[in-house]
Amino acid sequence: MKNRIILLITTMLISFSVSAQLDRSIQPVGGPTPKIKLDKPKEFKLKNGIKVLVVENHKLPRVSYSLRIDGTPILEGEKAGVLSILGEMLGNGTTSIEKDVFNEEIDYLGANVSIGFRSSFASSLTKHNDRILELMADAIINPLLTVEEFDKTKEQLIESLKADEKSIDAIGSRVGNALSYGKNHVYGEFITEETLNKISYEDVIDFHKKYTYPNSAYIVVIGDVNYKEVKKSITEKFSVWKKAKKVENDVPVLTPNVELTEVNFIDLPSATQSSIGVTNNVELKMNDEDYFTALITNNILGGGGEGYLFKNLREDKGYTYGAYSSLGSSRYGVARFSAGAKVRNMVTDSAVTEIVNEIVRIRTELVDAELLKNAKAKYVGNFIMRLERPQTIANYALNIKLNDLPEDFYETYLEKINAVTAEDVKRVANKYFKIANTRIIVVGKGSDVVENLEKVGFPINYFDKYANAVAKPVFNKAIPEGMTALDVVDNYIKAIGGKDMLLNVNTLVSNMDVTIPGAPFKPMAISKQMMPNKISFEMKANMGGQTMSLMKRNFSGEKGYMEQQGQKMLMSEEEIMEAKNVEGIFEELYYSDDQTELLSINSIDGEDVYKIKVVKNEKTSYRYYAVESGYLISIEEEDENKNISSTKYGDYRSVNGIMRPYFMQVNAGGQNLEFNTTEVMVNTELKDSDFY
Repeated sequence: MKNRIILLITTMLISFSVSAQLDRSIQPVGGPTPKIKLDKPKEFKLKNGIKVLVVENHKLPRVSYSLRIDGTPILEGEKAGVLSILGEMLGNGTTSIEKDVFNEEIDYLGANVSIGFRSSFASSLTKHNDRILELMADAIINPLLTVEEFDKTKEQLIESLKADEKSIDAIGSRVGNALSYGKNHVYGEFITEETLNKISYEDVIDFHKKYTYPNSAYIVVIGDVNYKEVKKSITEKFSVWKKAKKVENDVPVLTPNVELTEVNFIDLPSATQSSIGVTNNVELKMNDEDYFTALITNNILGGGGEGYLFKNLREDKGYTYGAYSSLGSSRYGVARFSAGAKVRNMVTDSAVTEIVNEIVRIRTELVDAELLKNAKAKYVGNFIMRLERPQTIANYALNIKLNDLPEDFYETYLEKINAVTAEDVKRVANKYFKIANTRIIVVGKGSDVVENLEKVGFPINYFDKYANAVAKPVFNKAIPEGMTALDVVDNYIKAIGGKDMLLNVNTLVSNMDVTIPGAPFKPMAISKQMMPNKISFEMKANMGGQTMSLMKRNFSGEKGYMEQQGQKMLMSEEEIMEAKNVEGIFEELYYSDDQTELLSINSIDGEDVYKIKVVKNEKTSYRYYAVESGYLISIEEEDENKNISSTKYGDYRSVNGIMRPYFMQVNAGGQNLEFNTTEVMVNTELKDSDFY
């Protein structure tokens, strides 16, 4: 399948709005700060230790139950992943109700039940209250934990790790936590395939028995209930949960920051973007006097579209789709501040500089009064909207208990937000946003990034994808004397079958299965090509028992169109000229010396590759061919907005003597699409009508 086919899947959102006749030149006058009044829960305690908080609210005929087991974080060590496996297995039935029956009844009741390791949630209409509480209690106390579910969950986690092998987000998160806290810290350890393979079914069962008990559990009930009735019901259903010996783990401690700011670089040769995270550890609790100012300060720096980072890196510089920051807090005072973005490789060094500049700015300049006012207003609005969710109210009630907060913490929340001054913001920024003791964690393509990154001025330390220190990689190896781009292309042509055989290909048809992350359907695609430049590509999916066309692109050699969601759009004159300029099914056969340039020898996934620049029809692409096999490994293209799309190839197989890649991964706009070929047909009969 040609690299010119860049698959763009667009979700069409149709919104309807009604505009009132308003004078939009006049800014509305803000009203007074709303008074927050949260009903104080009524409380009781079961003999097994469960503490229950009940808030009656009869506005709607709904009720929700939130359960949380209070306990210190658990260091899993060499069997990291037990908690993740157990968490996925829970909520899939009970010892008396099999998985499908359990889930079907919840769906039938129109309810919601979510069972986790230390937290669970259930909600339903009031008329189903008793049954949904019964199902929740049964799933918590008597979970169905089968060997089959264990094997399935473990395999899914392993596959998920493999899928994240080339994800700059996953690598950045894993290495960032490990370096910031330490790999043997409860917040720094991570799951690997090795640790998962050490976990047995018995480990999961023992883990559940050891750490799941009612002694430290809280249940928060909110909604259309009667206190006496719900007390009776909870007592009846949860009293059978027997006490167990509490397990007290070590309380997490704050790991010191680095003495001097440094760049921690992780080389990912296949990356088309860089992930940047400027981070330092912080000691911050919800009951600290700086807490509310910290919220506003982070919001101003990188809380959204109005933040310093977003305005600079996206709106001003155009480096990224978004740049944000976060400032964590915990009951133990162990958390992180982080600011970052995903940017194009070529601007990685500039983006690092600008992120640091914005941190310096908020530390040294007083925030503009209007910006501070708007930041507060946004926070107030979000806070009030969150109050509409029963789960939020439950979390607030538990936070007061678990974080040693004053009873009026949330009732005075908005007052404390609005009391924050510009001087407070500057003071707190200096306290929590470090400059001299910061890690700048960058995951990216070293051959494109490091040379300029070195000029930023911070020392660079190198790590692998699992936070192990490594020597500086060799990014560009010496090109053999006399080797040219056309030599590399000729090697590729020979590797996939030879010039004579390729020239004898008149048609090429490929059927493929397509994987779109998060899609609720499994698409199929068919690509048809016919000499010299006819092409057809269509993606279909089975939805609701019917096969539907998701998108189609056809070109007959003279005219063409794109069709998506039933909307047909004819090719423009410019697009037709571009399609006419295509030379054959195997375009490498027609490259000339003035169109190609051999740039370097790089490494992709441990394999040496030639990097070639190709300029054809005023478009530039970069192609990577394996030094040893000669196969095409990857293609990168940059559009007019400097956004990079990449296509990776693998699993070459022989079809009628021609080697074809049966695996292809397309990354465009941050979306990864995988194509797994199921059938390739060479010189099968095609008609002109197949292309228009």
